[in-house]
Amino acid sequence: MWKQSSKGRAMYQPAITGTGVFVPPEVITNEELVESYNWHADWFNAEHAAEIAAGKVEAKEHSSAEFIFKASGIMQRHVLTRDGLMDPERMYPRFRQRSDDEPCLMAEMALKAAAEALAKAGVAATEIDLVICAASNMERAYPAVSIEIQKLLGAKGFAFDMMVGCSSATVAVQAASDMIRNGSVRKALIVSPEITTGHIEWRDRDCHFIFGDACTAVVLERAEAAQGPHFLIRSCRCATEFSNNIRNNNGFLRRNRPDGMADRRDMQFVQEGRRVFKEVVPLVSAHILGHLHDEGLEAAALSRLWLHQANKAMNDMIGRRVLGRDPRPGETPNLLQEYANTSSAGAILAFDMSSDGMEPGDLGLICSYGAGYSVGSVLLERA
Repeated sequence: MWKQSSKGRAMYQPAITGTGVFVPPEVITNEELVESYNWHADWFNAEHAAEIAAGKVEAKEHSSAEFIFKASGIMQRHVLTRDGLMDPERMYPRFRQRSDDEPCLMAEMALKAAAEALAKAGVAATEIDLVICAASNMERAYPAVSIEIQKLLGAKGFAFDMMVGCSSATVAVQAASDMIRNGSVRKALIVSPEITTGHIEWRDRDCHFIFGDACTAVVLERAEAAQGPHFLIRSCRCATEFSNNIRNNNGFLRRNRPDGMADRRDMQFVQEGRRVFKEVVPLVSAHILGHLHDEGLEAAALSRLWLHQANKAMNDMIGRRVLGRDPRPGETPNLLQEYANTSSAGAILAFDMSSDGMEPGDLGLICSYGAGYSVGSVLLERA
């Protein structure tokens, strides 16, 4: 399926032909998390009793499973390791140091999700000519993690990393689909290995429960090459608007700063949650409605709205604003109860797990949003 551009070049129809998911088997429930956090809070308050009494340090409140569920809709999260996370005196994961001859952790996750996506698409890894590793954080600055994944897969062409916060996967879909459309790429693989447990601040009551680890993979290619059920990429839309309300300052230049590697709060995930909710809901809702308007569509035309799995109340409100009513069961799939927020993997995870029942001609829209602010939407048609 192709058409000719105004300059005489062939333009190809991009499609998603396979998706895959890797979710680590280890789980931490809200109850387990709260037990560990509350022990830590009591220890912290005892260690800093004098400073707390003098008003120099703020005492830490207890958390609760009820508070977590009410604030987020999360009941549990999958993690690469419980080791270290459940230690109240540590409260961050313990990953072993790998040699330079071993695959990095992100690459290892990506290979597992990619294997499933490639199998669904009926595509061999050697046929891939573009690999994008799209995630909110990278394991290292260079060489690009994507190039390591490309090497391990035996893929051809080229690869690059992409970091646009929780919107990384959808922005990558736009980049890859544009390259497929103009003929510079035939088959692309997007992987989003999210080690969120490594950059969340587990010692902060307001955010210690938000994230879980996961990796998703998406195979894109020309629709004419699809070997089975697939989704045509009708169009994509991305937007960014700078905000400090979600931030992580633990960059690779940290040790060059005057204060060196001091354990500062801004070295981990920081979020002004109320501001984010207030500002992101209208931003994302308007973005989706604008995307649909430009395509000559009403929201009623959508069979599915696969939203970033950040917060249930936020997604419920976005769903109501876009659809003009309360979403029906399954219309805006929610996976937060089991997986928590998996950053850029979340919207693709929702798509992977709730798109099988769609019929040819049905429309759906993937939308992710997050730090930046960033937002990316992908309009799909079941072929």
